[in-house]
Amino acid sequence: MLLKELSALASPLSQGQVDKLKQLTSELSSVQLAWVSGYLAASANSTSTSGVVGDAQPAASQTVTILYGSQTGNGKGVATELAAKAQAQGYAVNLASMGDYNVRQLKQETILLAVVSTHGEGEAPDDAIELHKFLSSKRAPKLDNLSYAVLALGDSSYEFFCQTGKDFDSRLAALGAKSLLPLVECDVDYEQAAEEWQDSVVEAVKPLIQTASASVVSLTQAQPATSEYTKQNPYTAEVLVSQKLTGRDSDRDVRHVEIDLGESGIQYQVGDALGIWFSNNPALVDEIISGLSLSADEQVTVGKETTSLVEALTDKKELTQLYPGLVKAWAEFSGNADLLALSEDKDKTRQFILNNQLADLVSAYPAKVTAAQLVEVLRPLTPRLYSIASSQAEVESEVHLTVALVEDEREGQARFGGASHFLASAEEGQQVKVYVEPNKHFRLPESAETPVIMVGPGTGVAPFRAFIQQRVADGVSGESWLFFGNPHFEQDFLYQVEWQQYLKSGDLSRLDVAFSRDQAEKVYVQHRITEQAEQVWQWLQNGAHVYICGDADRMAKDVHQALVNVAVSQGGLSEEDAKAYFEELRVAKRYQKDVY
Repeated sequence: MLLKELSALASPLSQGQVDKLKQLTSELSSVQLAWVSGYLAASANSTSTSGVVGDAQPAASQTVTILYGSQTGNGKGVATELAAKAQAQGYAVNLASMGDYNVRQLKQETILLAVVSTHGEGEAPDDAIELHKFLSSKRAPKLDNLSYAVLALGDSSYEFFCQTGKDFDSRLAALGAKSLLPLVECDVDYEQAAEEWQDSVVEAVKPLIQTASASVVSLTQAQPATSEYTKQNPYTAEVLVSQKLTGRDSDRDVRHVEIDLGESGIQYQVGDALGIWFSNNPALVDEIISGLSLSADEQVTVGKETTSLVEALTDKKELTQLYPGLVKAWAEFSGNADLLALSEDKDKTRQFILNNQLADLVSAYPAKVTAAQLVEVLRPLTPRLYSIASSQAEVESEVHLTVALVEDEREGQARFGGASHFLASAEEGQQVKVYVEPNKHFRLPESAETPVIMVGPGTGVAPFRAFIQQRVADGVSGESWLFFGNPHFEQDFLYQVEWQQYLKSGDLSRLDVAFSRDQAEKVYVQHRITEQAEQVWQWLQNGAHVYICGDADRMAKDVHQALVNVAVSQGGLSEEDAKAYFEELRVAKRYQKDVY
């Protein structure tokens, strides 16, 4: 009935017809609206004399729904490539973020292809949380008519490798869905495995696709305009400034880095991250090559490219982060009994990975390895993401970062993080390849009146510098409250002068600081939240949005518990109800985290 009425409206509309169309579509889901849009467009453009388009019925089995859950953009990229391949085969495709997907539509699907990453310690990425919860709930429907396939993205350095993908696969199967392909688990070097999965799954759905219709209605949701510069095609920018923020006696080196985006036209929003492609330190590359008695000029193959070993280790391969497969391979190369035993113990391997780099393996566990074997077991170099610490309304064609140099000493040798050392040692004019990674799950409130509470110890303060710059530029009148912490007031108060100026001007309403080592008992941001419990609760009751940025393992969990305690002590809620309260805030986008 709806289809016939819509067909009658597929021509220039009167005001009465517009009103009728609004009434007809008011209860449709976003997926259904996308179908209607495509259907009417096909009807309007068809010149077929057979009347196939006009008579076409929406066949769910002709629609391939592709959903992605992505924290850093990899899942979205794989899903987008899959959608293009499916459409090239003539399939109607609905491509959507899991965060934009109406879970009640799931029972209507017949073909579902899911690409999902795992965040942190086995957690679903932000945009997959709701669907992940729904599939595990009693509300999840039987899915006997659904055929599906799942590609899981993860990092084998973590204990719960590809856990979210495993969860999706097991839950869909438990609900009666039929698997088109076995679950594919991808590590950090996912590109080849993902490409093979894409090709296999496009073939696997062929028998399920109805091809009788003369037209194919594309259900791909409109995507916002994106920059031509991406992870695969970064922009070559220039470093303007790499200035130390911490004092000379600080036990840490934190840098304020300014990068010139030139005439690139790159746009970013506050809350987004900047992807940094870096080169490995030449001294580190030389240490590894000489330690293995290899020739820097020896030719090796990386993917489809042939290059010298020194170039491969400088710009193509990961040297500062180990993974379990490399530890196991090195144990076999070296034949060292201790390393062999360690590589069989998952817990010990994970701990070893945290405290060692490739150069440490080379020096501590001598092995006879060829150049070809070396590049084969090393992961591809991957970019690092940094929370953007500036607003374009303030800095225009620049982008600012707050970068903590990762450094340690092992057996008398200095060890550094790859990207942080690259940026910390960068001189004015040095080139760096960059791209913007949007983060729609870390956005300022739409209303200028809405108060915000920002919790950002250490370099977690970076996006909040951007937030305040943006609010000043927008003339926002809503209150703002920053909780900041670091070891020492005199050495580690990042952007101190700026915060004091914002306080003086009234652009920052409140600032509570926690310098953990300046007194006998350590004091952290969660303690300051507890001290201000009454006011924090009042702000929440006034509609405040809460933002947390920084360390996921300890800080974010401790701050979350402090907030739960506030709801218990000030709101009179039980522990369970307090947790449910913050879950409601998260769903309403009033409680957002950018943690790592």
